[in-house]
Amino acid sequence: MVRHGSTSWPVTAVILAAGAGRRMGSDVPKQYLPIGGAPLLAWTATAFDRSAVVDEIVLVVPKHDLQFVADAIVAAFHVRKVRRIVAGGSTRQESMEAGLAAVKGEGVVLVHDGVRPFVSEGIIAAAAECAAMSGAALVAVPITDTVKRVNDRGEVVETIPRERLWAAQTPQAFRVSLLRRAVERAKAEGYAATDEAVLVERLGVSIPVVPGEPDNVKITTPEDHRRAEEICKRKDPPC
Repeated sequence: MVRHGSTSWPVTAVILAAGAGRRMGSDVPKQYLPIGGAPLLAWTATAFDRSAVVDEIVLVVPKHDLQFVADAIVAAFHVRKVRRIVAGGSTRQESMEAGLAAVKGEGVVLVHDGVRPFVSEGIIAAAAECAAMSGAALVAVPITDTVKRVNDRGEVVETIPRERLWAAQTPQAFRVSLLRRAVERAKAEGYAATDEAVLVERLGVSIPVVPGEPDNVKITTPEDHRRAEEICKRKDPPC
């Protein structure tokens, strides 16, 4: 729970883990691959379970994995704050909508990639507090590489100044009512997005940026998985 003025805002983390993870090249969905001896999703869920500001967790997983996740993740790793495990959809937006529908009442919702296992307590708290105050918050890091725009023939068209370019991470945090309004508008207009911030931006809402961290990586490829094995050596494992 976070406070803004005299108002206390309950905080719900919606963790999206319904993807198939085909880019990983494994028969096992990436959210269940082991890192440091524990499934990736167990690391992610435990990070929010340990957060002092998070009141409850909603896990969004493939429909056929509901019982598996309840047993092999929630029960096995004692993730106490999980209140609901719901089936996701075929797209990120559909999965997010399923998770949001499971959030009760008003408050702050943190939407997080299930395959970002190393999100820190500091990031979680800062995002939740910013959303309580401003309505929304985007965790992001400045881009350090030079960025090129390339045409369909694989030729450089222009170099894009990187000074104001940031790479989005998660969690993305919102007051529940604001995100619901953004989702309703997108559905009415048939608009699909790759993250939640875009939906809220379409309402004309300015979203403050919360600085992210290099370790808050998304695990989508075998190289990412190898990097995660190194990062987890510096982290407290799920238990």
